[in-house]
Amino acid sequence: MISLRKFSSGNFDWPLFVSVILLFCIGLMAIYSVDLSRGGELIFFKKQMVAFGIGMGLFLFAATRQHTFFYTFSKSAYLLSFLLLVAVLIFGHQVRGTTGWFVFSGFSFQPVEFAKVGLILFLGYITASFGRRFEKPIYFFGTGLIALVLIGLVMLQPDLGSAVLLLSIWFGIMLIVGTRKLFLVLFVLSGILISLFSWNFLFEDYQKDRVLTFISPERDPLGAGYNVTQALIAIGSGRFLGRGLGFGSQSQLRFLPEAQTDFIFSVIGEELGFIGIGALLVLFSIVFWRLILIMNKAENDYAMVVVFGVLVLFFSQFLINTGANLGLLPVTGITLPFISYGGSSLMMNFLLLGIVQSMIKKNY
Repeated sequence: MISLRKFSSGNFDWPLFVSVILLFCIGLMAIYSVDLSRGGELIFFKKQMVAFGIGMGLFLFAATRQHTFFYTFSKSAYLLSFLLLVAVLIFGHQVRGTTGWFVFSGFSFQPVEFAKVGLILFLGYITASFGRRFEKPIYFFGTGLIALVLIGLVMLQPDLGSAVLLLSIWFGIMLIVGTRKLFLVLFVLSGILISLFSWNFLFEDYQKDRVLTFISPERDPLGAGYNVTQALIAIGSGRFLGRGLGFGSQSQLRFLPEAQTDFIFSVIGEELGFIGIGALLVLFSIVFWRLILIMNKAENDYAMVVVFGVLVLFFSQFLINTGANLGLLPVTGITLPFISYGGSSLMMNFLLLGIVQSMIKKNY
């Protein structure tokens, strides 16, 4: 039975929770609008609501646990992440060249979303168990190998965007705990070598096109370059108040590709205008601010690293997705947290939010 005392102001971060719910509502409105252009069945909208219901269940479960529950579960979470990523390569369903989904009766699950949870928890576990000897080579390279195992499996799908997020989680944690500059230099050099290898042997043609088109948009103005062009047109046409929900020409006439996922930021910009984009930026700022406060007040290294890992994940997704919509970064298929359509991402993000809430010092 859930005690209401767990949701008192001292035990629960209401500004964080309310901000996330408002972000979800804005995203749900945009998804509803995109669905209108595809007929009256509202498939995306309905599936997102189902995912929200499951996600809230996961949130409530996680938020009412003690942080020691997740500390104990950390190793199992990483192992489960590894097994799921291996299994999806063998039994998974392929979508747009990526073998990254399990499909069950019309619903799908993307294991890499759980892998992000597993990596954050396990890195927190290792950090807490290491006795603050973070300058030791075994910590840096050991955790790097742990992250690389999952990244390698994700690259075999191949899913460049998710691999970048997993790498960002690990690298961000290395920065905050403090490590020798020599290790960081070696990491950068290794990254260059891995990038060259991946470009020649792992990347699919469409992934290379995304990067090349970002560098030289004129090379494919009607192909990969077309997506970003339409996104910029959508954002610009929204002006201050927007065209109105369901009245965006770029999204309603399907000029904007993957409007419900990769380019939902542009849908909001077109239909809700500067007001909608401004609301998004304010709400995300509150989320990041509250996560920083929770991290700074953490009782132990495990809680601090886990909350920071969640912060890095959410911020990286926000930065890369909005950057791609504005033509500042390559399009890598990374969605906007709590906004974009995607059941797996939404459920795991709410699970992470619940884990963060469990890290708050309890006053009961």
